[in-house]
Amino acid sequence: MILILGGTTEGRIAARTLEEAGKPFYYSTKGDEQEVTMHHGIRLQGAMDELDLERCCREHNIQLLVDAAHPFAIQLHQTVEKVAYTLNLLVIRFERIYPPRDEEHIIWCEDFEDAIRQIRKEDIFTLLALTGVQSIAKLKPLWQESACCYFRILNRESSRRLAEREGFPEKYLHYYHAGEDERILLQRLHPEAILIKESGLSGGFNEKVEAALQEGIRIFAIRRPPMPGSFMIVNGEHGLRRMIEKHLPDFYPLRSGLTTGTCAAAAAVAATWDIFNVQRQSRPEEFPVILPNGETIYVPVEEQERYPHPSCVNDDWMLEADATVIKDAGDDPDVTNGMQIKANVALPFRFDDPTPAELGADDYTVIVCGGEGVGIVTLSGLGLEVGGPAINVTPRKMIENNVKACLQRLGISKHPNPFAVTISVPGGEEIARRTFNPRLGIEGGISIIGTSGIVKPFSSEAFVDSIRKSMEVGRATGSPRIVLNSGAKSEKYVRGYYPELPAQAFIHYGNFIGDTIKIAADLEIKAVTLGIMIGKAVKLAEGNLDTHSKQVTMNKDFLLDLAFNAGCGDEVPAIIKKITLARELWTLLPADDLQAFCTHLLELCHQHCDPLLPDGELTILLISEEGKII
Repeated sequence: MILILGGTTEGRIAARTLEEAGKPFYYSTKGDEQEVTMHHGIRLQGAMDELDLERCCREHNIQLLVDAAHPFAIQLHQTVEKVAYTLNLLVIRFERIYPPRDEEHIIWCEDFEDAIRQIRKEDIFTLLALTGVQSIAKLKPLWQESACCYFRILNRESSRRLAEREGFPEKYLHYYHAGEDERILLQRLHPEAILIKESGLSGGFNEKVEAALQEGIRIFAIRRPPMPGSFMIVNGEHGLRRMIEKHLPDFYPLRSGLTTGTCAAAAAVAATWDIFNVQRQSRPEEFPVILPNGETIYVPVEEQERYPHPSCVNDDWMLEADATVIKDAGDDPDVTNGMQIKANVALPFRFDDPTPAELGADDYTVIVCGGEGVGIVTLSGLGLEVGGPAINVTPRKMIENNVKACLQRLGISKHPNPFAVTISVPGGEEIARRTFNPRLGIEGGISIIGTSGIVKPFSSEAFVDSIRKSMEVGRATGSPRIVLNSGAKSEKYVRGYYPELPAQAFIHYGNFIGDTIKIAADLEIKAVTLGIMIGKAVKLAEGNLDTHSKQVTMNKDFLLDLAFNAGCGDEVPAIIKKITLARELWTLLPADDLQAFCTHLLELCHQHCDPLLPDGELTILLISEEGKII
């Protein structure tokens, strides 16, 4: 059994991540203010000291603790550490994502006592503390001697009582309003300085700093306290799941995996590390990779085959290093599982090159290339350069950003020469014949892909079951409408169309359109919207209620018939014959033909979907790549 110590945004994410397993777990908060929707999680409330937590763990047979509490909950972290040691439990710390510390614009303080000392030293008279109601007591020596010390707190009765108990004047209290521009309060109070805690991105740290800088207000910030060294640190949902899969392998029915893009980025990081490993230290078994959502995971890398080596190409000397990652798709069926994803990093140099400092370089240049087993793009429409490697935009950016992050961690000066990263996949050309790459005009190898960096496996049954549970939650909110989306991209666009609906009203159907609408009918939901991109819409219009590429591919003959029945112009058939992806129609069809085509497309979608919701009203929204809705 797993126990989450929550009460934070990270706690909610942790609960949502554990819900994916479909198994019970415990979620503990000090108070009852936080709303958390759970199907399998069991809620515990009330503060726990060391004895209470130990008793709780014994009583509920806890095997793993997830500390997702506030970073400044020092006493709780210490309690968790002690209990974990006593009971021999593993602890995963769900940490926040923190921006780099700005030493130029922020005065950093070690703790509240240090903050008081430094604020006094700087003769700050008017201070706005954005450090929460608990800090009123800690800053008492400061506000008792200052006539203008303001606190912003949550608009809760418990917070007001705590402030009153400390004797803080109510007239100097201001209340937090979710979504409000941080500058509004600053402009109203005109403080000389603000005091904040290093609360990470989810704590609005960047927004507070930016607002103060815009208003010319000084900034004091209290550094986050260090976590116990025994805690295993993650800073996102993917890292949390992977850590649980590693240490409690039976908790999730299916194991998550890595995209080829993540594997390539990890290999590139390892090779970059090798180049600057001048002391010939043993290569680490895992390397950090920053995913597109900002979180960091650690990826295993194969043992080093050889140390960095020089080579000469076109009279230019290159310092090179190689690294390999074995593609792990988890339990997702993937033809690339177990393949080698290799990265070669080469840095050109001459012995008489000026130093980076002499040239004043202000950034690293990273060039990503494709090698053996990586396909070449031969047709337009994929968003990639024709003739270039089939390395999609997101993984390409991942490789570039992670190499740069590695160089920064190593303290390498901004370098004037480019770092050339060549990704190769031995055996990729043969494997590619078993994919849709040839139909897409990608020749000679596989594609390096991945939008999230992580492959989340779901059996059809499990995924449909998760849809039902999500829709039950959406219905329970009392939302007047349930909105079905294929994924995060379509949801982002449709949320703007229905800004008044709660977050739980937006359900991801993946490819299971028919099953999802049937669930809505079973649950007697009266108003349903289906948000769909044109690729899935074309498959749906043909009668395919499961739009997965393994089940069905784009049918050009059907598109030609659709265009004819829609009354499109004579030039449209030639356009359809040339496309490789349905989304190309958005830009290639003339405006009048596009409107007629989309109208008829939606009519056909309704013909197949409306009977599945006999007692409800179904709205279908067709969404372009740029978010235009028809």
